[in-house]
Amino acid sequence: MKFIVIVGATSAIAEQCARLWVQQGPVRLLLLARNRKRVEQVASDLRIRAPQSVVEVMTGNFENAASIQSLVDGAVMHEVPHVVLIAHGFLPNQQACQDDLAQTQAAIGINAISPVLFAEGFAKILEHRGGGTLGIIGSVAGDRGRKSNYVYGAAKGLIERYAEGMQHRFAKTSINVVLIKPGPTDTPMTASMGPTVLRLASPALVAGAIVSGIERGRDVVYAPQRWWLVMLIVRNLPRFVFNKLNI
Repeated sequence: MKFIVIVGATSAIAEQCARLWVQQGPVRLLLLARNRKRVEQVASDLRIRAPQSVVEVMTGNFENAASIQSLVDGAVMHEVPHVVLIAHGFLPNQQACQDDLAQTQAAIGINAISPVLFAEGFAKILEHRGGGTLGIIGSVAGDRGRKSNYVYGAAKGLIERYAEGMQHRFAKTSINVVLIKPGPTDTPMTASMGPTVLRLASPALVAGAIVSGIERGRDVVYAPQRWWLVMLIVRNLPRFVFNKLNI
């Protein structure tokens, strides 16, 4: 069985990825989460959908380096994963971050520092074995800082620079590092967003792009793909034009 670890397995996108993986054939899934009750619900659903697969759960603190290391150690105690998907995070309120430094610290911590710590922990394991795939979910928000969400965007920008460095580190090995950049997706995390120019993508559509990109070992996956063109334009807008936009 292919062994897949999903960090942040209770997110809507991660749950859809798990459903796709169990549909593809018998797999062993290890779901890492912070909320025991919620992750058990996800696991139960997957076991019903695919009784031939093995679905296990682990919970712990995602904001402490020692706890993260303990989770990584526990995840690989009996087997090294073929695939690790790091999928946790939350969309903070930009104004709240501007008003309260604690909110900013929490947003950067769970959206940037925590994923990096998990990635570094699992990368060491994959490197020791000599192969595997590490998928890290960033965001199109990291492509260019915008006033509407620059704290979140900065966290995802950190993820992008980190993933690029890790791709360079493993360029001559059998380890694939896949940076995933979803656009706005119709999940509980985006429920507080106002109207958007482009329709929110479904979690199932985004998950399909993620699973396909991981299987192909792509360096960067925009999900859906249309966001590649959208963000190409946004990144290259002259500053005097960009500064006039209310985005």
